[in-house]
Amino acid sequence: MTTPKPIHVLSDYVINKIAAGEVVERPASVVKELVENALDAGATQIEVEAVGGGRQLVAITDNGSGMGRDDALLAIERHATSKILDVDDIEHVATLGFRGEALAAISAVSHFTLTTRTAADEAGTEVTVVGGKLADVKDTGCPAGTRIEARRLFFNVPARRKFLRADQTELSHIRQMFVVYALAHPEVGWRLVVDGREVMRLAAGATLADRLRDIVGAELARQLRPLGLTRHDVTVHGFAGLPAAARQDRTEQYVFVNGRPASAAAIYHAINEGYHTLMPPGRHAPIFLFITVDPEQVDVNVHPTKKEVRFRQPGAIRDTVIEGIRHALQPAPASMMPNSLLTMPPPPAAAGAPGATQTKLLIPDLPPPRTFSFPGLPMIPPAPAATTIATDPATPRAPLSPQAQELKNAAASPWLWCRVLGQVGGLYVVLETEDGLVLMDPHAAHERVLFEQLLKQYTSHAVKSQGLLAPETVELLPAAAEVVRDNLTLLREMGFGLADFGSDAFIVDAIPACLDGVAAQAVLAAVSESLSKGGARGGDTHWVEEAVAQAACKAAVKARDVLRLDEIEQLVVALARADMPYTCPHGRPTIIFTSYGELNRKFGRA
Repeated sequence: MTTPKPIHVLSDYVINKIAAGEVVERPASVVKELVENALDAGATQIEVEAVGGGRQLVAITDNGSGMGRDDALLAIERHATSKILDVDDIEHVATLGFRGEALAAISAVSHFTLTTRTAADEAGTEVTVVGGKLADVKDTGCPAGTRIEARRLFFNVPARRKFLRADQTELSHIRQMFVVYALAHPEVGWRLVVDGREVMRLAAGATLADRLRDIVGAELARQLRPLGLTRHDVTVHGFAGLPAAARQDRTEQYVFVNGRPASAAAIYHAINEGYHTLMPPGRHAPIFLFITVDPEQVDVNVHPTKKEVRFRQPGAIRDTVIEGIRHALQPAPASMMPNSLLTMPPPPAAAGAPGATQTKLLIPDLPPPRTFSFPGLPMIPPAPAATTIATDPATPRAPLSPQAQELKNAAASPWLWCRVLGQVGGLYVVLETEDGLVLMDPHAAHERVLFEQLLKQYTSHAVKSQGLLAPETVELLPAAAEVVRDNLTLLREMGFGLADFGSDAFIVDAIPACLDGVAAQAVLAAVSESLSKGGARGGDTHWVEEAVAQAACKAAVKARDVLRLDEIEQLVVALARADMPYTCPHGRPTIIFTSYGELNRKFGRA
């Protein structure tokens, strides 16, 4: 039997090393803590410097308020802070840092130098700490603000130092931390220096749109839509990416709560819900989301590194984020592709350009397919058998047809001008727009149109039913029949005329009008399958969306259905009026856009 060891109080030296293990995981953690201090000090210019992946040196220089000699000495003590006075202050803390642990923890595991001066002082103060022990304090000449250097990180903690990755890996974490805070504070100027070489410089006083363009690049910026909404004393703003820009992970999803990079399960759940029916499972659209809420409604004292937050009323946050994303993704009238951050390429040159030539390409009459209709949309006269297409973009465009003119005048149209060129491969439709070339998948487009029509009718309690000439008896598998029986009320609200015929059979005498011409057996089986899968998710809204999506999929024009030009044009008009014309309800793209600029690059016409 071992003799129990006596309890004793740990020394400050050991306590600081334990704290360092929680606060300082790697060089990027040092950058995070010191940048937050610089922002809290009111800095408008911040420089981040790293050498050897941060192992040899991490340095942060700012032009903030700086410190006097006494405050500089207190700052390296554990739990010394100017941001809170008692425990009640934590409930409404408005600064990024507040615990007073960062400088003590960093100085405990590095060769630490703090150089600082206030604008009112003639001389600055330099404090040197080695491994948690104060080595030197002296006056020095320096500009107003603060510079902190952490050299030889983890020199006295070999176990922690061995867990650091290669220099390039650690540097990538530093760069990512730099980007996160540069996005969070576009009003601040930033500079990143790596191994003595400047790799990034961002001007102060920028807007979020400018900062995004500088950081994420032009291609992704084109795929972003402005987001802004205030509900329930919660404000969300930023930019939401179109489904076409989705990734397989969340690396392009940035969330900030009251200016603090943070995460919370409720927020990511809300983002997923905001993109529900717009993307396939496992895909994540880029989003730059800023949430502003009363600090008393947020608990930031959840994680040692303040990575996570907790909300007092997560429902209000979730609802506002979902609604904000949905509003942001509704099509803007300006152009085929979003124009929120960048100016789209100019349309082709005006008529009369020298050297323009024209070639007449005949589009033969297509064999008549089965027809489909869009209730509530005007019929469009058939297109001519032949269409003149200019081979040089500088040549005059053909006059707008009535349907194209209707698109141009529509307030919610995703394009200003378009012309149907035809169908290729018996499947894809080719469109010309003012900004480039569009390929449209008729099945996905028709599916989106039907989905929104039926969903709007359902939510407004105005579903139009189409009576069948003769009632049909539909027999389902036992499991599907049980689902239909449990959801008879919901299905009737969706426009189905249903009656239980006993056993696994049902009498169907009406279906939703927009699904006219679809076999009742097929659509009812599909709807029951979606209801059985969606039931575990909870919420009638999910059930309806899934059921409507399945019904629309069954009713939509199928692949290899050859369409007449008037049917294609009617589908284009209907898609232009959709709230989200870019994807089908299952997240597949309805249209793929190629700009004239991209075509010119591919053909060497830069």
